[in-house]
Amino acid sequence: MAFDALPPIGMGTFRLKGEEAREAVRSALSLGYRHIDTAQMYENEAAVGDGITSSGIPRRDIFITTKVWFDNLRSSDLINSLQRSLQLLKTDHVDLALIHWPSPGDEVPMEEYLGALKDARREGLTDHIGISNFTCPQMDQAREILGDTPILTNQVEVHPFMANRKVVEHAQKLGLTVTGYMPLAVGRVMEDETLQRIARSRHVTPAQIAIAWSATRGVIPIPSSTRPKHQTANLDALKLRLTDDEMREIDALDRGDRIADPDFAPDWD
Repeated sequence: MAFDALPPIGMGTFRLKGEEAREAVRSALSLGYRHIDTAQMYENEAAVGDGITSSGIPRRDIFITTKVWFDNLRSSDLINSLQRSLQLLKTDHVDLALIHWPSPGDEVPMEEYLGALKDARREGLTDHIGISNFTCPQMDQAREILGDTPILTNQVEVHPFMANRKVVEHAQKLGLTVTGYMPLAVGRVMEDETLQRIARSRHVTPAQIAIAWSATRGVIPIPSSTRPKHQTANLDALKLRLTDDEMREIDALDRGDRIADPDFAPDWD
């Protein structure tokens, strides 16, 4: 089937390698995940592809996202790198190809790499295109460059300690879905007293509360849990309906605690 939109939760694969990546992907798909998120920079596309093919789930039922690294943003490099990603993933297309980071210092003009990404879509290498780690002005610029070509998502860091409100709201205003990476703040949500208290009252885990908070905001979470028990809990979190009071309590935890902030990052909003 062709996906018109992102599935409500994804399996993130950042930091997963080799057999661990293969098994995590295979397990996630067997439990009901249908969105697998990887990237050229993760150096695990081959293992992710193995996990997908060994899962027994038909390729047409799986939404695969990969991301083009910033050293592949020149036109010819971008197309070639995506073709290489497809070989590693053992598929003839991905469902979504993202620009992983805006070109550092605008070394490669946005017109060039978004134009190449648009070409990749026209050539059938990807069904959808999108961006990642783009600021509000960069989203506006991308929208202007691409015109009628839809941008499916902006994938950015979102968790209770980094709500990223300005970017999330601007993206949604532009009609972009927001995908939130690191939704569990690399495990830090488990240690927060507010999240622990809300979780206890509902007989769930703080991780499930954090995922439900993202989903309630219309953000697609992509946790990278490897254990089947945690993967199942993440799926079950989508069934939670947080109250307005609970949402306000979690919103108050936002302190702009950004985890992914490399030296080549854009000037954040």
